[in-house]
Amino acid sequence: MPASFLPRLVNKPSQDPGLFVPFSFQKRAIIFDLGDISSLSPRDILKISHVFVSHTHMDHFIGFDHLLRLSLGRTKKINLYGPAGFIQNLEGKLAGYSWDLVGNYENELILEATEIHPAHLLTQNYICQNAFQPTAPPRKKELCSTILSKSDFSVSAIILDHSIPCLGFVLKERFHVNIKNTALEDLGLTPGPWLHEFKQALFENKPAESIVEIPAEQTSQNDRLFTLRELSRQIAKITPGEKIGYITDVRYTPENVEKIIPFVQGVDRLFIEAAFLDAHADTAYTKNHLTARQAGEICGRAGAKNFTIFHFSPRYSENETLLYQEAEDAYQKAFPITAPP
Repeated sequence: MPASFLPRLVNKPSQDPGLFVPFSFQKRAIIFDLGDISSLSPRDILKISHVFVSHTHMDHFIGFDHLLRLSLGRTKKINLYGPAGFIQNLEGKLAGYSWDLVGNYENELILEATEIHPAHLLTQNYICQNAFQPTAPPRKKELCSTILSKSDFSVSAIILDHSIPCLGFVLKERFHVNIKNTALEDLGLTPGPWLHEFKQALFENKPAESIVEIPAEQTSQNDRLFTLRELSRQIAKITPGEKIGYITDVRYTPENVEKIIPFVQGVDRLFIEAAFLDAHADTAYTKNHLTARQAGEICGRAGAKNFTIFHFSPRYSENETLLYQEAEDAYQKAFPITAPP
């Protein structure tokens, strides 16, 4: 069963945070945090359509310039999300450059920035040919925990405390479409673009009698036609969607923990910071970060099926295994165990 999301940390755990999430067999991706992204290929960076920034400390946002530079001159829309103050910080970055040449670009690049407040969202658009100057006040709407909803996935956010507002995120697949390879073979069909279109029709809840056309190059015969119901019954198995959490730069406080655990409950994989060993918990608290033990405990209490720790302090460059072991021990102790019937 191939995964729909292929998340991977952009950098080593002791380097700038960033979680790159490409979509299987598609030329699109999203990213959580924009630290140094120079290790990503231009091809991967140009797949990014949505950017979710936890907060705008330099190590989480310096990569914006690299993303923007590669996107200039292209027809593209980049949707960015961040906490209170995000729009002002984004405009500050844009104001740091001279844009006297962008009027010559034929292709339209649009940045759409959404700022997440406790009770509302603010959204502002910036068009390259307008030198990224907004032409209207930000649009305001009521806050919903789901900040992005697509036909096949959604992203939710919570506001946490890092001495400044810091966002945590959950990416959730609506459901997963598993293709039965033996059924494809029995029908004389081979994978191709039609398969993505078929899945999208399911995500978009198109009528069961909608026609799916499979071109001759993907069949052993001429072009073939199926109803969506017929094809789904024969080649697809629907299972619950994948769920991925991303939590970084939070102080271990009752308020933060009580928000995080229900928010990421039951995730298939949780990416969570573990900046310090628990022997340095006082330093972690002062710097508004988690220890490895605290990260593992949160993962266990939330029932995360798997977890990955990152954002290590450089002081552990020679003994990172201690962080992994501490987090794993805490996870095993905290993970809810269900007694057999």
